[in-house]
Amino acid sequence: MTVIPPPSEAARRARQWQLRTRTLVFATRPMLMGIVNVTPDSFSDGGQHYDVDAAVEHGIQLARQGADILDVGGESTRPYAEPVDHTEESRRVIPVLQRLHAAVAIPLSVDTSKAAVAAAAMDAGAEIINDVSALTSDPAMVEVAFAAGAGVCAMHMQGTPQTMQDAPQYANVVDDVLGYLRDRRDALVNAGIELSRICLDPGIGFGKTHEHNLALLSHIDTFHDLGCPLLVGHSRKGFITKVMGDKQVDPSAGTLGVALALACRGVQVLRVHDVATVRQALLLFEAAGGLSEERGSE
Repeated sequence: MTVIPPPSEAARRARQWQLRTRTLVFATRPMLMGIVNVTPDSFSDGGQHYDVDAAVEHGIQLARQGADILDVGGESTRPYAEPVDHTEESRRVIPVLQRLHAAVAIPLSVDTSKAAVAAAAMDAGAEIINDVSALTSDPAMVEVAFAAGAGVCAMHMQGTPQTMQDAPQYANVVDDVLGYLRDRRDALVNAGIELSRICLDPGIGFGKTHEHNLALLSHIDTFHDLGCPLLVGHSRKGFITKVMGDKQVDPSAGTLGVALALACRGVQVLRVHDVATVRQALLLFEAAGGLSEERGSE
């Protein structure tokens, strides 16, 4: 009797992501999604790029540093952040997207859960809708994504930014998040969005405890079974300083450590603040043999 081994992680993981007007083709290293927060209250930069000119310049700088995608957001999703209405969110992000679309060649993403903002962002040149609610918060979001032919990233979050860190609980966090993302993938496909346009994000830090985050990261290769590209946003998050045992420590080195671990597990997109530093670490890690065939790379 011939026993057929299960497919390797390298064989399972998605190779492409179809966006609105272009296709991203994944190679050995993860692609980097640079973060452009146009908010006064981001947990990571404290409104440093709230001004349109500053946000545009920051995006251009990230592109020069080697970002493969720019993700522009106008509403903070940190724990207990106050919601912003669609008019104000559009006022923040649309001018930034318009100017970045004219200034950089890489695809743009809009980080929003509001259909009106997403539709305006598509008109401004965005290719991707990155929705922390997995396109469930606004009933019109799926139709906007379908009509635009956008790439979408659907993220898992337990609760809302206002409630998500109030004692999150799971029967088994890996199984529960995997099941949720499978259901959202299927719902989006049934609504007409092509599988090739869907990326999935386990939502590190969104309704998870320290232990939940580490469990998801250590089992991230399981999520390749979903057949979609994986995006992970771990950059500068609180679990890093907790592992280090010092909340005041600079999380940059910890962010790099997690990025290398995710690269070894075949994660296709890393959403990061420090593009230059992460890119340099990945380049040297690859050059030194850290992303060999034995680790599941192409």
